[in-house]
Amino acid sequence: MSRTAAIHPLRLLLQVNLRQLLRRFQSTAVQSPLWVIMVVICTGGYLALSFWLFYRGLRFLETFPGLGALLTERLLFILFAFLFILLLLSSLVISYSNLFRNRETAFLVTLPISRETIFQWKFIESAFLASWAFVFLIAPLLAAYGLMRGVSWHFYVLTILLVGMFVVIPSVLGSWFAVVLARYLDRRSFQVSCVLIGLTLLSVVAFWPQPEPLTEDMLEVRVLAILDQMLMQTRFAQFPLLPSYWLSSSVLHWAEGAFATAGFFALVLLSNVLLFGFLCLTYTGHFFYDAASAVQSRNSVFGHWIFGRRHKPSSSSPWPAKGGLEKVIGWLPWLEPDLAALIVKDIRIFWRDTTQWGQTLVLFGLLAAYIINLRHFSTQLTNAFWVNAVAFLNLGACSLNLATLTTRFVFPQFSLEGKRVWILGLAPLGLVRAVKTKFTLAFSASLIVTLGLILLSCRMLRLDFTRLSYFAVAITIMTFSLNGLAVGLGAIYPNFREENPSKIVSGFGGTFCLIVSFLYIVFSVAVLAYGSPWVASGARSVSVTLLCMGSFLGLSFLVGWVPFYWGLKKVANFEQT
Repeated sequence: MSRTAAIHPLRLLLQVNLRQLLRRFQSTAVQSPLWVIMVVICTGGYLALSFWLFYRGLRFLETFPGLGALLTERLLFILFAFLFILLLLSSLVISYSNLFRNRETAFLVTLPISRETIFQWKFIESAFLASWAFVFLIAPLLAAYGLMRGVSWHFYVLTILLVGMFVVIPSVLGSWFAVVLARYLDRRSFQVSCVLIGLTLLSVVAFWPQPEPLTEDMLEVRVLAILDQMLMQTRFAQFPLLPSYWLSSSVLHWAEGAFATAGFFALVLLSNVLLFGFLCLTYTGHFFYDAASAVQSRNSVFGHWIFGRRHKPSSSSPWPAKGGLEKVIGWLPWLEPDLAALIVKDIRIFWRDTTQWGQTLVLFGLLAAYIINLRHFSTQLTNAFWVNAVAFLNLGACSLNLATLTTRFVFPQFSLEGKRVWILGLAPLGLVRAVKTKFTLAFSASLIVTLGLILLSCRMLRLDFTRLSYFAVAITIMTFSLNGLAVGLGAIYPNFREENPSKIVSGFGGTFCLIVSFLYIVFSVAVLAYGSPWVASGARSVSVTLLCMGSFLGLSFLVGWVPFYWGLKKVANFEQT
């Protein structure tokens, strides 16, 4: 028996993919060493900046006498609870794409490999893709918290182990939900149940976390009692059966020196990881195969509905009748037929990918909950300083949502052409015009979303027309820059071998796009806030305002146009070769 035959298939898959990843990184480092250096610098800058912000924020909370420890503890519980929910959603989306919308999975099913091995490999891959951003975000916070509390070195070792165990549970649950979703998604009763559950959760998120109004009687009691009543809606994060509660409790108790209690919660987390991990890796393969067969055999998930049934073309006409999308696009007389066909193709591919519009629904659901709760928060603002601060924080929230859209959906658009990209290169349309069309479509769609979001949120905050126009112009410029950055980097670093958008985004170019987007948003919001004529300390001088506005415009041009221009240049060279 050869040495290769004795290797377990799962181990062989891990070795092959790790070697491919290493050689891809080496190839990128050889071909573009400058970009690697820039990514390292930007990554280090992000970690340093986020560490400094977390440290200053925690130190600020500690300045409240008698309340700092309580606020810090509650914020950690809330943060880990929401990150657990987001990690669960991310695991669900990525697991569905990796298990049922992946060519490698379809190829592995045809090989003499057990179903359990295929599921185990895809589970490991999905868990890594879904959790790396969580670890990247939480590391500076835990480091800042440990420095503020003055803990020993073993605190950081424990937190690494706890975070590593914590990400397993949402990954397991996400893979199970993905299998169930794939198996029963085409059933009308299941679809109706999912819609009702989603609307119920949206209603709870929208109307439940309302601020507790303060009365004169409440002001006469102790401060801790008032704070506890104001934070009553956050008690869900301290539910003892949540994995985030075990993680938070273990971290907090270890930092306080209560090692026995911290060890207890760490063992609770470990036992659940071992139990659910064992069940997932040993018994889910059979259900995965049934779900994969159902996905490959169904025609449409909406086939049981009238609007989802595909009508056959008339036998008297050799050409299929135009759909509703073609008719809508045809209303734009200035749009050439080849560009209209490309736009229709991109929109249809987006709609036919369940994971794409599924993530969009989740994202817009979170935005809707944010907007609905914003009106409750605005009623508590009476000071001009806090009105101005919340307005710019709202701009930052809207721009971060925009960065999420561009990085997740716009960046992989050119790569999703795949090995069929040569068709665009040989067509009269050309690759350069195709990239420009993708940018125009992405910019138009995202501008409608972000501009509507900023206008609605500004009206919720009761800002006047001048401030509303100021934020509208700012978000329009940021929309141009972030879309130009995503399209440009997507053309500079394409990945035609991968059909999963999540994997494309998780690569070198997607990570770099995410980091640059975050740094650009932080700098832009800070400059716009500093140069704002509505600062609480008095109006800024004209020179300072013009300098800040010029810096914002210059950075926007640098971030948006330069990568887009380089992307077009590389596409033109690629087309000529």
